[in-house]
Amino acid sequence: QGKVLAEGLAVGDKIATGKVRVIPNVSHIRDFRPGEILVTDITDPDWEPIMKNAAAIITNRGGRTSHAAIVSRELGIPAIVGTGNITRAVKTGQTVTVSCCEGEAGRVYDGELKYRVDKMDVSAMARPHTKIMMNVGNPEMAFKQAAIPNDGVGLARMEFIFANWVQVHPLALTRYHSLPAEVQQQVDAVTAGYSDKVEFFVDKLAQGIGTIAAAFYPKPVILRLSDFKTNEYAHLVGGNRFEPEEANPMLGWRGASRYYHPDYREGFALEVKAIKRVREEYGLTNLLVMVPFCRTPEEGQQVLDVMAEEGLPRSKDGLEVYVMAEIPSNILLAADFSQIFDGFSIGSNDLTQLVLGVDRDSSQVASLFDERNQAVRQSCADLIRTAQQYGRKVGICGQAPSDYPEFAAFLVKEGIDSISLNPDAVLRTTKLILEIEEKAETVLA
Repeated sequence: QGKVLAEGLAVGDKIATGKVRVIPNVSHIRDFRPGEILVTDITDPDWEPIMKNAAAIITNRGGRTSHAAIVSRELGIPAIVGTGNITRAVKTGQTVTVSCCEGEAGRVYDGELKYRVDKMDVSAMARPHTKIMMNVGNPEMAFKQAAIPNDGVGLARMEFIFANWVQVHPLALTRYHSLPAEVQQQVDAVTAGYSDKVEFFVDKLAQGIGTIAAAFYPKPVILRLSDFKTNEYAHLVGGNRFEPEEANPMLGWRGASRYYHPDYREGFALEVKAIKRVREEYGLTNLLVMVPFCRTPEEGQQVLDVMAEEGLPRSKDGLEVYVMAEIPSNILLAADFSQIFDGFSIGSNDLTQLVLGVDRDSSQVASLFDERNQAVRQSCADLIRTAQQYGRKVGICGQAPSDYPEFAAFLVKEGIDSISLNPDAVLRTTKLILEIEEKAETVLA
């Protein structure tokens, strides 16, 4: 124990020590040095080039589903968000200890503190009946994460590959000749070595997706199709020419609504080409697909139609297509969604936001954002029952089971098929689920 400089919401359960680098805004990210602890107000996709080199991340603002929280989980580094005052509480060059292993609260201690590491022998650990899968976003960490006992990937995020491997907006490649000269130069710099701009996109995206699929082969890898919001797409090279300015991008033109829309369909077609390459040319048929933010069954069918038109029909060579259950309509119309999709994956982050009417990025109402709320739990239970009734698989890939063991226990008791977790939560949650299933079997006996 030592002097506490700041407290916030813990992301993950790791500890890090190092020297602080306070970065007031993204224009100063060049000052950051690898291995430092990044301290700032809040992050967005523009910060990702330095985030991957940070020992830890601490922000003034944000909740458990903020950008900094999501990216730090993908990178496997500790983060504390929503401290309120960290940029004033520490100074650049100061040595601190970042602790995310003390429950829900994350603490920043002055100086370098000693800590104990508990190790677990996983070689003798049994496998639970409930499938334990992983959330993976960074291809560079995929083979390391695949060594953790698992049943596959329940959520492979495409956004990290977009932002770090591709970097260019898809339409800036398909409509390259319509770009101003200065934007063409930016695109040329990123796509150097590729004479075909479209091939650059397909190749880079396929490499990233294929790396994750190969790392976990032959276990299933469920790839979520791109789910950037318009403001995030606009951050890609050339992106601001093709994205509208929306007052609320979280509820705007995102997910399924983009894929068949005439203003983006050609961009989505490149995603489909990359997936086809991974499955057909790389031979990684363990790669499955998931459609995010699908508001109606009719919209889901439109997406499936576009995929089929681009040569990737559902069921071809065993291709399963899932839908995220993250909008109340996904729960209320689960029977209808079951007619066109192979299964569901609960996105507890957006589902909680929309069931409770809470902005998940607002620190002012962060205390009200709770996946354990009875309304959210009831929504999950209703979906599981309906999915089972129609013979459809149902899992969860949202943040809740990683943060709250009791929520994972609730889902297991409700009969969920799989739980997809952040890598740092897999072992402890597997142990918990084994205990829950053992107790249930004892009661039945």
